[in-house]
Amino acid sequence: MTLSVRPIEPRDLHEIRAELHTHWHSNQIWSLGRCHQADALPGFVAEVNGAFAGLLTMNMDAGGWQCEVITLSSRGLGAGIGAALLKAAEDHAKAKGCRRIYLTTTNDNSKAIRFYQRQGWRFAALHKGIVDRVRKLIPDLPLLGLDGIQVRDEIEFERWFTDDPS
Repeated sequence: MTLSVRPIEPRDLHEIRAELHTHWHSNQIWSLGRCHQADALPGFVAEVNGAFAGLLTMNMDAGGWQCEVITLSSRGLGAGIGAALLKAAEDHAKAKGCRRIYLTTTNDNSKAIRFYQRQGWRFAALHKGIVDRVRKLIPDLPLLGLDGIQVRDEIEFERWFTDDPS
């Protein structure tokens, strides 16, 4: 297996949109109460033996001192695809001068919560009820998520590249 990670290119748009719809049912991704047009964001594509295998999109925050990972998905669990994409995002953020990189996942996504911890990311915040507030804007947002768990909150993870303020 040959795994490679590269920046998103215009030729990837079809696969990106398919990946977003498979995992999030939309190109619009909500995080921390903000809507992101994920198919228009920069990021990275993973390929295994030349075939699309994963996606990470990210957004630089105003001021440029931090950036947010908006989506991370992998078509091969346990193959190192997610870890390679996350490492590419970290390296990119450092190269751009960011001091912090962060992301959120919903409270039902225990697999992602475990994954981010294994990658050395730390809990930063619990945003209680934020999905409930977004659901008022997007009424067809599902109430139940993975394993039949009610989706209500976002858990924020972070990684600091300078002195950790904790």
